[in-house]
Amino acid sequence: MSAPYAQALAAAHEATAAQNHPASTLYVVATPIGNLADISLRALHILARVDVVACEDTRHTQQLLRAYGLERPGHQLLAVHQHNEAQAALSVLGHLGQGLRVAYVSDAGTPAISDPGARLVDAVRQAGFRVMPLPGASSVTTALSASGMTGDSGFVFAGFLPTKSSERQQAVQSLAQECRAVVLLEAPHRIEALAQALAVLGPRRVTLGRELTKQFEQIETLPAQELSAWLAGKPERLRGEFVLVLHTAPVPASADEGLRVLQLLLPELPLKTAVRLAAEISGEPKNALYEQALAMKKPS
Repeated sequence: MSAPYAQALAAAHEATAAQNHPASTLYVVATPIGNLADISLRALHILARVDVVACEDTRHTQQLLRAYGLERPGHQLLAVHQHNEAQAALSVLGHLGQGLRVAYVSDAGTPAISDPGARLVDAVRQAGFRVMPLPGASSVTTALSASGMTGDSGFVFAGFLPTKSSERQQAVQSLAQECRAVVLLEAPHRIEALAQALAVLGPRRVTLGRELTKQFEQIETLPAQELSAWLAGKPERLRGEFVLVLHTAPVPASADEGLRVLQLLLPELPLKTAVRLAAEISGEPKNALYEQALAMKKPS
């Protein structure tokens, strides 16, 4: 463990030791998505204090713990992943029934969002034990915070789209009808296929985050139809884990918007200028607006 993490661990114990961390509790602990410095003081304290660390991958978690000086003997690590979550939950319940504290961590970020953990949490709650979440890093909120979305209309978390081409295309068609921002996740070996599928969204903007919080972090915003070409621009753009934010869809103008704009502009501007501006503002056809303007100009 490096000196900075030794200091962080000491600070973690000092800052949180007086807080209540009850026994027979499952602690759902968020861990960094890339940058080890993103661990919270509270997470360090809990990972040092619990009796058992349940985790998506014991080898990955042992490396993480080792970096912070918290390495554990193998019998204190319990594998809980998507293939054994229901069965492994029984082991966790056994530990909680003995009055032990159990932490659960996924490979990166906040568990039970796109990673395993949801079934474990549900089983623990159903059994009457307490679940205590420790907030921290999340690729979803990290990408959203850098996308420029205001959050006025909320967002949808869609996670990983289907791997089969036909099913993925159907999912994208559904997303095209979604006016809110949408967060997607994708692996490097499927990012090109996803980009091709998203091209049907045309000018709708996409913020792509690659290797978030890591040394080669890259965040770009561009139209969906240009995403494939951008990825093909440099080989390194296809490496790493990806988070994508589909920006909110433009709100179409109402059928009466052009007429309303014309009514405001005609008294102040020449007819052709008013029609041109009304078409640009409302998106309605210029010819139809011109006919409406002529009708409005005729003496009653």
